[in-house]
Amino acid sequence: MGLDRPKTIVQFAHRYPPALGGAEIYCRRLCDFHASRGDRVEVFTTTAVELSEFWQRSPAHVFHDDLQSNPHIRRFRPATYPLRRYILKALSLVPVRPWQAALQPSNPLCPEMATAAATYYGPLDAVHALAFPYSFPILCGLRLARRRGVPFFLTPFLHLGDPTDRQDRTRRQYTRPHLKWLLNRADGVFVQTPTEFRTVVGLGVPENRVILQGLGVDASECTGGDRDAARRDWALAPGEFAVGHLANASVEKGTVDLLNAAAGQNLRVVLAGPAMPSFERFWAGFARKDLIIRLGPLSDSHKRDFYAGIDAFALPSRTDSFGLVLLEAWANAKPAIAYRAGGPADLIRDGVDGWLVRCGDVAGLGERLQQLAGDAALRSRFGEAGARRVPVEFNWEPKLALVRDAILGLSA
Repeated sequence: MGLDRPKTIVQFAHRYPPALGGAEIYCRRLCDFHASRGDRVEVFTTTAVELSEFWQRSPAHVFHDDLQSNPHIRRFRPATYPLRRYILKALSLVPVRPWQAALQPSNPLCPEMATAAATYYGPLDAVHALAFPYSFPILCGLRLARRRGVPFFLTPFLHLGDPTDRQDRTRRQYTRPHLKWLLNRADGVFVQTPTEFRTVVGLGVPENRVILQGLGVDASECTGGDRDAARRDWALAPGEFAVGHLANASVEKGTVDLLNAAAGQNLRVVLAGPAMPSFERFWAGFARKDLIIRLGPLSDSHKRDFYAGIDAFALPSRTDSFGLVLLEAWANAKPAIAYRAGGPADLIRDGVDGWLVRCGDVAGLGERLQQLAGDAALRSRFGEAGARRVPVEFNWEPKLALVRDAILGLSA
């Protein structure tokens, strides 16, 4: 059989658009790429739009999935019940790795997904799953692949936290024994940065099973916004410096650190994206709300205006395996600033296209923001350096083709 023969791929994911998130958006882009090459894609995912729906009952969403479409989306409602967290926590302490993978409290527990995977007898050439720490869908995918005798691929999107902290909580969460067990059962593991590559190999996966992929950006999806209109809407004074932050507002994404750093320098911050409960608790007691512009989730056109209107972009996150938003900022020739943690630590060239700050150094973050605020030439130099990298290093086509070639190579 030729490698270019169209394949049938079953993709497992914890959420799928319209849910917002880097892994979710990547999943749709990859599935659409497979479909554009003639492959048949079946997506097994949940009905959750917000992460809280994994453990809290919510009203049913109306999805506009075409049952005849390619990719074909199959959505399963997570099971919720009283004392769920405590019951699963107790059960997950049993040191049996498949059991732990199924019953971690953060999981979207979907018995109907497991049943559908166990009874799927349609055409099948390979199974691909993502992302950590949501191991229940990944386990369903692994079991389907083993039952049908086809290759199993995994994109974990590891969040590795502060590399200087040996006890970093984020890294421990993403490298738990049951997640390590899943990594070592994959026929191929796609990673995004050299640091993630070294980590996966260090967790026991043979180097020849680890594929360094990296991600990309489509500049047409995030550029071309109206700077003047955006800044008028935000009531910014002419020439006033504004730093942008697009993420799930939370402690883990660095939103709290960013606001504290900006408050110390009297800098304006434009926050975009949904807010997590940890951030809302902080926001209730934050004294300098006058410095902050909160936009909430953005439409496509508003995202373009967001990047056009800001002067710099900040992502002081401990939980990014790559940092797609950094590429979007560079596509708009905006300088980037991030913590030296996870994917951004590999992505940003410190002092060339942005700044890297020691994880948790709020004072240092504020100082770097102040430098960018006071030096338009520096902002321009950093932003243009990043913009030059986008078409060369971050083109989606070869990134997605690498994944498809790897899957076709093992399923031939």
